[in-house]
Amino acid sequence: MARRIQDFAAGRVTRELVGRDAELESLRAFLTENRTCVLHVHGIGGTGKTSLLLAFSEAARQAGWTVAFLDCRGIEPNEQAFLAELQATLHSTVTSIDDVAERLSESATPVLLILDTYEVFRSMDTWLRLTFVPQLPDNVFLMTSGREPPVPAWFLTPGWQGLVSTLEVGPISELNALTILQQSGMSVNEARRINRVSRGHPLALQLATSIDRRHTSSDLEGAAISRVVRELTRIYLDEIDDPLTRQILGAGSVVRRLTISLLSAMLPDISPEDGMERIRSLPLVEQGRDGLHIHDVVQQAISIMLRSDDPARYRAYRRAAWNQLQSEVRSAGKADLWRYTADMLFLLENPIVREAFFPTGSQQFAVEPARPEDLPAIRAISVRHECQAATRLLESHYQREPQTLWTIRSPDDEIAGYFAAFDPAAVSRAWMRSDPVLRAWLDHLERNPVPRSQQVLFVPRLLSEEYGEAPSPVQAGAWLETKRLYMEMRPRLRRVYFSQRDLDTPWPALEQLGFQRISGSDVEIGDTTYYSAMLDFGPNSVDGWLTGLVATELGIEEDQLFDTDSRELVIDGRRIGLTRLEFGVMQYLHSRQGHAVSRADLLENIWDYHYQGGSNVVDVVIRSLRKKTGACGIGIETVRGVGYRLRLNS
Repeated sequence: MARRIQDFAAGRVTRELVGRDAELESLRAFLTENRTCVLHVHGIGGTGKTSLLLAFSEAARQAGWTVAFLDCRGIEPNEQAFLAELQATLHSTVTSIDDVAERLSESATPVLLILDTYEVFRSMDTWLRLTFVPQLPDNVFLMTSGREPPVPAWFLTPGWQGLVSTLEVGPISELNALTILQQSGMSVNEARRINRVSRGHPLALQLATSIDRRHTSSDLEGAAISRVVRELTRIYLDEIDDPLTRQILGAGSVVRRLTISLLSAMLPDISPEDGMERIRSLPLVEQGRDGLHIHDVVQQAISIMLRSDDPARYRAYRRAAWNQLQSEVRSAGKADLWRYTADMLFLLENPIVREAFFPTGSQQFAVEPARPEDLPAIRAISVRHECQAATRLLESHYQREPQTLWTIRSPDDEIAGYFAAFDPAAVSRAWMRSDPVLRAWLDHLERNPVPRSQQVLFVPRLLSEEYGEAPSPVQAGAWLETKRLYMEMRPRLRRVYFSQRDLDTPWPALEQLGFQRISGSDVEIGDTTYYSAMLDFGPNSVDGWLTGLVATELGIEEDQLFDTDSRELVIDGRRIGLTRLEFGVMQYLHSRQGHAVSRADLLENIWDYHYQGGSNVVDVVIRSLRKKTGACGIGIETVRGVGYRLRLNS
């Protein structure tokens, strides 16, 4: 079914695409060019990149090519999720890059792999460039499409010269714009006046053809296209006769995707099925496999207007969406977890977190594993900003564990910074004990262990050549790579440890994210003191952390049941002391409130080992919890043959 829908959409776009003959010709040349194997298509939002690629995909299929079209919006940014998406698209079992290469090399036709909305996948850019693409057979061509041009490293990496090209998708010509406007029923003079505002921007043209052109304002002629789109969107909404449709679009603007359950939560007084049908046919709404998507540029414009005109309604929609997502994620399978992570990220307005995961600005710095020839430049950065003892530790770091060190390269391929990031379970413990900062972190972990099934990430150093520890575009590039590691390690990532000489300057931002200073972990290296901070994501890893950040923004009193510092339950002002195991079991059951949790899950996540059957340790703790909490409106039900389920206010 999905294949037929995509084929139909591609055919429709091919018939309706106007003004892109030159771009289509360039794309056809890409297929026949012997040297080029990677093409990056880029352009600002609303220029019709996806429509262009769908049209080209259809042309490529008709020419005998095999086309794999992947929308990066629905792919979790890590290697395994990407390979799983390829597996589904290719209808073949592929669990490694070698499998992909072998499967594609067997294709009787050349293969075109398209990654659309690539801007949300930028944390995977280094892996794709250095690991995935070099292993593809020579019958495979890669095309990415996003808002930003590729990082210069695609052109500067040894061996890539001449194999990579770009295509910028901009406004269409005045002649083609006038053709589109006249086909919608406008006179020549009307079309010219409207195009002076829209200036050939495809999304602006689409909006202009959907509204009463008498209402377009002449003062928009010199405005930035973003303002033009916002104003045209406002007029478009005003001219929708049905107030319910306008209301649904407003609710849909605050969520990443609109589903029946989310619409029902935000607008409980309407039929969600009817509501979805009302907007499904609108020209700016797309049916995705995980729900309806309003064109993101228009969605942003509607969201800004709603937040400005009716902040109470805007906040109410976000709160209702948060509650619904929180309910759904408790029973979501691992394969669906990323959708809910992305949904929470969309609800989050904290610019630090959103920029760290999905940067909106151009990212021209490339992150790569450190190479032996990089060591002199890395050493020079350390000498500039660190003491001699710290530089010696850095050199030892690279000699003992080179795979844990990363470089950040500038657009001219110079090393602009470096950082270290690794799972301590994967490196030498003896080496870590030789570093005072890492030794302090290991001691903290011994005093405050995490369950054996969960992981920890150490980020001991991050320096840029020009700015040192201070915030900079170089640092942003490093944190983007770190977020890729977050995604790769979730849902088992429990903590992140971080160190700097100056924690006071970034502390307001770090504290807002949930970081805590590690008491007693200050260490002296040479004549310099290094301070450490730690972020504990909680038992639900990155997803639970994001959920809590959104709850804080929305003023939702989440998890006041638990006082972690004193290891107590707080119920109507009454405090109930718990043992470590009791507290862990209650937290785990509460995170999955209303859903059955097996004894095996509790044993693995709280007791740190796999359930082999026959153990009654869980039952003993449950009996004790029931005795302590039974009179406080907390019910722990036995689910026969499975385990237990928590019910509050029972």
